[in-house]
Amino acid sequence: MKHLVEVEKGREGTNKTPSVGPAYRSAFAKDGFPPPIPGLDSCWDIFRLAVEKYPNSQMLGRRQIVDGKAGEYTWQSYKDVYDIVMKLGTSIRSLGIKKGGRCGIYGANCPEWIMSMEACNAHGIYCVPLYDTLGAGAVEFILCHAEVEIAFVEEKKIGELLKTLPASAKFLKTIVSFDKVKPEQREEVEKHGLAIYEWNDFLLVGGDKQYDLPVKEKDDICTIMYTSGTTGDPKGVLISNRSIISVIAGLKLLLESVNEEVGVGDVYMSYLPLAHIFDRVVEEIFIYHGASIGFWRGDVKGLVEDMGVLKPTIFCAVPRVLDRIYSGLQAKISAGGFLKKALFGIGYNYKKGNIFKGAKHQDAGFVFDKLVFLKVKGGLGGRVRVILSGAAPLAKHVEEFMRVVTCAHVLQGYGLTETCAATMVSLPNDISMLGTVGPPVPNIDVRLESVPEMGYDALGTTPRGEICIRGESIFSGYYKRDDLTQEVLVDGWFHTGDVGEWQPNGSMKIIDRKKNIFKLSQGEYVAVENLENIYGNLPEIDSIWVYGNSFESFLIAVINPNRQAIENWAQSNGISGDFEALCGNPKVKEYILGQISSFAKEKKLKGFEVIKAVHLDPEPFDIERDLLTPTYKKKRPQLLKYYQDVINGLYQSNK
Repeated sequence: MKHLVEVEKGREGTNKTPSVGPAYRSAFAKDGFPPPIPGLDSCWDIFRLAVEKYPNSQMLGRRQIVDGKAGEYTWQSYKDVYDIVMKLGTSIRSLGIKKGGRCGIYGANCPEWIMSMEACNAHGIYCVPLYDTLGAGAVEFILCHAEVEIAFVEEKKIGELLKTLPASAKFLKTIVSFDKVKPEQREEVEKHGLAIYEWNDFLLVGGDKQYDLPVKEKDDICTIMYTSGTTGDPKGVLISNRSIISVIAGLKLLLESVNEEVGVGDVYMSYLPLAHIFDRVVEEIFIYHGASIGFWRGDVKGLVEDMGVLKPTIFCAVPRVLDRIYSGLQAKISAGGFLKKALFGIGYNYKKGNIFKGAKHQDAGFVFDKLVFLKVKGGLGGRVRVILSGAAPLAKHVEEFMRVVTCAHVLQGYGLTETCAATMVSLPNDISMLGTVGPPVPNIDVRLESVPEMGYDALGTTPRGEICIRGESIFSGYYKRDDLTQEVLVDGWFHTGDVGEWQPNGSMKIIDRKKNIFKLSQGEYVAVENLENIYGNLPEIDSIWVYGNSFESFLIAVINPNRQAIENWAQSNGISGDFEALCGNPKVKEYILGQISSFAKEKKLKGFEVIKAVHLDPEPFDIERDLLTPTYKKKRPQLLKYYQDVINGLYQSNK
């Protein structure tokens, strides 16, 4: 396979163990993994070396709000940030918290978030992000489970933190607000015997005290990052310095190999939660290269406007954000006059045709880039050269569209908290990787393990199986949960639970989830995630949750339909009503079922894999109703509970 080198042979299974395919690594690492970067032994070194090399470069920026209006970005240099971080570290140490202590950080991305994290890195204190998107129950669980002693918190999240008292007060002794503290909050905190500070006051707590920075080893834990999980309590993923610096070495080699190095002039838009590994690792890479990080204002409606002012060069996104951009652009195209629509169609088809013939994206439609697509590029700030999508699968039609119209490389990545994010990523200017997550990054090995009960064979002509990963970026275990660690870490291989399929070009396609399998009443097994990925390609569907159980013989689904597609169809067919009314209209449901049926036939799905009944929900699945994890994965038990009456109705009316 073009982009891989084999490092270990596969082997047949036994009665006790399934067969495994060969172990592969990136062709960029054919002579071995990249050597450790000199002087880089901990996350603190990433920042410390950047301060030495780029003291006056812009590091952290935020928009100034004047009279309720957001203005330009104002910046702090690497040296400015370093000086604050040193004061912050001294104040933390003066409270008696030292190496191995626990510090929580709770709130939206902002300069204070990064500074708090760097103060932890400086003194070998475990940084414990608290989920901004989970309820107080999870925040309380994390505070107590990780034994957090001090928490830095965004002003508007103080109330959520106070809900964890008195339970969290067993460990939590100090709260530091990123900004102001209300008198009633101070009163409540002090009632429980805790101290609370405003940011600027806390910087003075250490006074003139001096503390030596402790020696930090590669295998020291630098963060406990809790994953929300789709069931049960969050799991505390122990991430070492070694994991993060190994990822940086791997990504540095990868970016150099495809001529897309990050440099001092690069600018990153920080809006994906820093409480997740995806954004944390990307920001560490930017810091390592002395690049700039600008923060959004915290409102998704203002994200594109923030980008217009910041003008980022690299944009990371989850599919939900790219879906929104895609829908917005489609609406604008539809609203344009006949001439504009026609010109867009000609430009799109011409450029797409050239890309599929192998042309590089910058050469595929040069004239149309200037005439047609320049506005799209301008809408993202005008300088974006790489768009990286991660955390969940990106629909193929959205990826293809974005590749054509954004004038940027659109790459899909794959990784987990346990693998320190970067595991696989598609490569620029290779259209054969469309719909895949690309080959491995050059600091890990990957192999597939057969899943016989689902019919996936890692040694088959098309190798399919559970994705297993080995390398220095793998996590150090689940905090206080050795039982769970031993389940997923076997002989140095981390079992992801995701089912992948090697493509002939050496890229990986995620096709299923090992646990999302159930049996229908006639005994047929259904791999539900695979079906959702297939049906999710229909332009009429924005999101789909497929359900079945062993007491029923057929599948049903709850669908978030694509508003524009439904409204256009309704208009063409003389059906009136707003979007909500259309979703409840039997004719619209009939139309969707017809599309599903034709598509299932086209994709050669088996009869029992065809959805027989649907409920159309105009309101997208969301985190607020606890239907999605913070990384937009479906919470199946919660979806079942939420839609139980709908499900019962669908089964009863279709028998």
